[in-house]
Amino acid sequence: MNSTPRTFHLTADPAVEQLEVSQSVAYNWCYDADREKLMRLYENAKRYQWNSTDRLDWSIDVDPESELIPDMGIGIYGTDMWNKMTDKEKRRLRHEAVTWQLAQFLHGEQGALLATAQLVDTVPWYEGKQYASTQVMDEARHVEVYRRFLTEKLEHEYPINPELRKLLDIILTDSRWDMKFLGMQIMVEGLALAAFGTIRDTTTNALLRDLTAAVMEDETRHVAFGVLSLREFCEDLSEKDRLEREDFIFEAAVLMRDRILNREVWERMGLDADACIEATMQSPLAKEFRHRLFSKIVPNVKSLGLLSDRQRERFAALDILQHEHNTTSDVDADIEEERRVRSGESATQLQ
Repeated sequence: MNSTPRTFHLTADPAVEQLEVSQSVAYNWCYDADREKLMRLYENAKRYQWNSTDRLDWSIDVDPESELIPDMGIGIYGTDMWNKMTDKEKRRLRHEAVTWQLAQFLHGEQGALLATAQLVDTVPWYEGKQYASTQVMDEARHVEVYRRFLTEKLEHEYPINPELRKLLDIILTDSRWDMKFLGMQIMVEGLALAAFGTIRDTTTNALLRDLTAAVMEDETRHVAFGVLSLREFCEDLSEKDRLEREDFIFEAAVLMRDRILNREVWERMGLDADACIEATMQSPLAKEFRHRLFSKIVPNVKSLGLLSDRQRERFAALDILQHEHNTTSDVDADIEEERRVRSGESATQLQ
């Protein structure tokens, strides 16, 4: 991982932070489009743009203290700490937990917006530049919908989680376009896609369900964009470069695992954060949720040729190697799933 990047403020607004980056720009004067799958993604991206103001019913009421997402998704659910809580405390915890989760989605989407804008500059292929330009619009729309849901429906917010911030900084400050793909399209977007699937399938609120389903349609293409672009690039990596990228993927996986331990929520609730994290790590339900979050990542890493025996051992230590043979996360299957959803056929549930 890179050293801590330099940040500074250019304005009096403390919310506006400048990140010092090394950025390259790749012209491509050959406009032949011979990467057919990338061009198909580009055509789909143009065809399926959506307007959140028209598509989503923002008049739907949201009770932030209700069970918007099943309580079993809360790390301490079923423990003595949970059982000792009053109904009022549980309602507050629901509000804090769902707000924290959606706030991290919001911050992650801003990171994706910035990283994808960089890809337009740095990716060398004409088809890649075209598709990345559509993803910039997608990510701006995702920032819009999560900001609106948080401010209008939850009326609450959380700052960015330190582990997520660290990974975003690394992605944005690395000048190599393939590392941006690995960090954002494969790791961050892949984990988010699995989390979105859980929310879409379990939430009790129609607005949150429809918002999540709409975002997922875009995210499926984004992950496919990363895999299709990197498959070609990774074929020619030297052993040294391959090992460096495997190390990056593993360290990013550790950051993403640690991100979902919700320390900020436990601290805001006045609970023993370390005890809550320990309970979360041991909870069978929380373990299953963490497993699902990596269901998209591991098979895609394997398809890139970045799942060596060394990497398998490390993924096994993280307890995520079981997804190695998860064919439901294959990019081609995901593209087909998007077509099914768009045509009105029943969607396949995440395994």
